Amino acid sequence: MMGIRYEKAAPTTYVLHYSGGRLRREGPGLAFFYWGPASTLARVPLATQDAPFAFEEKTADFQSVAIQGQLTFRVADPRRAAALLDFTVGPAGDYVSEDPLRMPERLVRAAQVLARTFTERRTLREALAGADALAAELLPALRRDASISMIGLEILALTVQSVKPTPEMARALEAEAREALQRESDGAIYERRNAAVEQERKIKENELNTEIAVEEKKRQVRETQMGAEISVEERRRELVERRVDNDRKDADSRAYALEAVLRPVRGVDWKTLMAVAAGGADPRLMIALAFRELAENAQKIGELNVTPDLLKSLLAGERK
Repeated sequence: MMGIRYEKAAPTTYVLHYSGGRLRREGPGLAFFYWGPASTLARVPLATQDAPFAFEEKTADFQSVAIQGQLTFRVADPRRAAALLDFTVGPAGDYVSEDPLRMPERLVRAAQVLARTFTERRTLREALAGADALAAELLPALRRDASISMIGLEILALTVQSVKPTPEMARALEAEAREALQRESDGAIYERRNAAVEQERKIKENELNTEIAVEEKKRQVRETQMGAEISVEERRRELVERRVDNDRKDADSRAYALEAVLRPVRGVDWKTLMAVAAGGADPRLMIALAFRELAENAQKIGELNVTPDLLKSLLAGERK
């Protein structure tokens, strides 16, 4: 028949059938026949939906940040949602209103208002590092939002994917971070070089201390050797002095003995002494003395005859 239609909804679609100004039937996944000219159908989706968002806000230090993320929601109270939003479908099954398509926009606007409150209390650096804090603050705030719960929506999840500055500020922050990292690198290089220099200094000090200790030992050895040599020389000097003293004493004793021997005959003529000693003297010596005496008294002697026998006897004694 031309006016009779058949409705078969998916399990994730809540159907409300109005006829004659009254609600005839409602529920998810309904299948029924209805009189089209006098009926109105509303289909409320029950499945979870994602609402991506991206908006720009100002921080406390008047810097722009771009916030990107996603909301996950569902219709928790389809009757309330159908009462406040138009989910009516036409004969072809399409929504006659844009209200179902505007539900994500409502949620994104509510999230933007809450995000603005978050960013206005923080500086750019705090906002850039606060993506997790932003998500943790937005999710319970959206769940408590009366404008969302009033139309029967439930926020299931919220993720903030990124909080980015403007390209110019991003380059400035990158340059600043690069310079900071470069300073840290330079500081690390300086510390490493300083540590190397310090270690080199310690090595040099140890080498110098070792050389000083070696030289000190050598000096001690030389001093010990010199002390030993000095001791030997002193002992040698003492020995020489003692030997000289002994020789002097020996000479003094011999001189004293000779003095004692010569003292009685010191004033006696040597000729007398020779005559006294003639008893045991060599005859040739006596003859020689006699010839000397004759020579000294040559003026008194007129003529002296030396016989060949005398010379022969003298020469014979010399040959013996």
